[in-house]
Amino acid sequence: MSITRFAIPMLAAAALVPAVPAVAAADGVSWQLCSAVAKGWDSGDQRSECTLVPVPLDYADPDGPKIDIAVSRIKATGAKTGAVLLNPGGPGQSGLTMPRSIADSHAGGIGVHHDLVGFDPRGVGYSADLPCAVDFPEPDLGVPDKEKAREAAERTAAANRECVAAHPAFVRNLTTPTIARDLDRIRQALGEDKIGYYGVSWGTALGAQYRSLFDDHVDKMLLDSVMAPDLNVTEMDDAQATAGENTFHEFASWIARYDVVYHFGSTEPVVAEALLDLRAKFGATVNGMLANPRREWAGLAKQLAAIRDGRAPVVGKTTTGFGWDGEPQAFNHFQQTALLCNESPSPRDFDTVWQHRLDRMKRLPVAGGYGLYEQLCVGWPLDARPWSFAKGQSPLQLVGHVYEPVTPIGWALEMQRKIGGTLMTVEDDAHGSLSSLPCAEAVVTFFDTGQTTSEACPGAPTPKP
Repeated sequence: MSITRFAIPMLAAAALVPAVPAVAAADGVSWQLCSAVAKGWDSGDQRSECTLVPVPLDYADPDGPKIDIAVSRIKATGAKTGAVLLNPGGPGQSGLTMPRSIADSHAGGIGVHHDLVGFDPRGVGYSADLPCAVDFPEPDLGVPDKEKAREAAERTAAANRECVAAHPAFVRNLTTPTIARDLDRIRQALGEDKIGYYGVSWGTALGAQYRSLFDDHVDKMLLDSVMAPDLNVTEMDDAQATAGENTFHEFASWIARYDVVYHFGSTEPVVAEALLDLRAKFGATVNGMLANPRREWAGLAKQLAAIRDGRAPVVGKTTTGFGWDGEPQAFNHFQQTALLCNESPSPRDFDTVWQHRLDRMKRLPVAGGYGLYEQLCVGWPLDARPWSFAKGQSPLQLVGHVYEPVTPIGWALEMQRKIGGTLMTVEDDAHGSLSSLPCAEAVVTFFDTGQTTSEACPGAPTPKP
């Protein structure tokens, strides 16, 4: 896997060029159809409007250099009562198209009385970005050779140091509190005294940070697939691997129930042993199929049976962290690395990270090797500035997914103890799935009335073969 070289200059967002007259203007910002000004935008989209909001490069020097943050919106279809800012997570993930995805989802009713507002965080997509290229090595089969892994880690660390040295102010300010302050500049540009906020995954940490800094300017806040309140990439890898190990055994149990279809065995231990034997034979291909969401189980079980029987080609598969790949630059790996390593007090030396990996694989033989976040920070040259969240008074709805391995349910409980709010549980393992479920009506009710819920949502059913 390699990161794309980004061409947008640090102090400008060149892909978003005011090429046509503005279609709307409010509170000092000029709105234009995104399809007319944003390179690569869906030409048929006549709802989404875009603008650029200038913010300080460094809030410690508010009158110093400025950078642009790309913002999008879909205006309320009914009587407007406010605006809801949206963030899909990452970090490193673009959010500019999120208003469209929410408007077209089960949570689309939010957009009746609220403008839906998306944005690309600094360092991502159409917002001010860096021309940094970092090569990430492909994962080896099984346990990688230590010296080979060390060489790869040192190569990545050298590229990171080069980028930090070339753009120290920009990289130093890739932090969650800085992006929360960017959010408040967006609020001001929208002309809103208070804003709603809907964040997913890392976007929940961004929301918690914004609420901790600007609670007086929060109307209502909903956080889905909640991060832990204390960022530590070592603990992230441990928790996600533990959840992945559990998912593997649940998957094996599901396959056992359908032995008449898949012929791996009729009990979980027998199926688990068969799958691990298959992994030992075929390596990364099978390894990437063993701890996936329930919605993929039927297809994966069919592929695994085909590989076992020699009916499927064996091709390598790698897994990544949060986010999706898209155009233009829908996901920025360097921005993710900078945010995580600027804020996680995790080890920076290779030997410690390597030993943690070996210990994790010994403890969790299936999913222990899935961890990828701790290794990102090997050789990171800047000191960590940990998150600091606090309780607030604004209405807060948390949403946790009972079986999810990406942001385990325990993180939502930890965040609730730290910042308060009411926790709604979704009985699925799908990351940030609330907007795709009928119970997303609770989201609409929350943003319209402020009424939270602690009810459980059934989630999508586990598929059958």
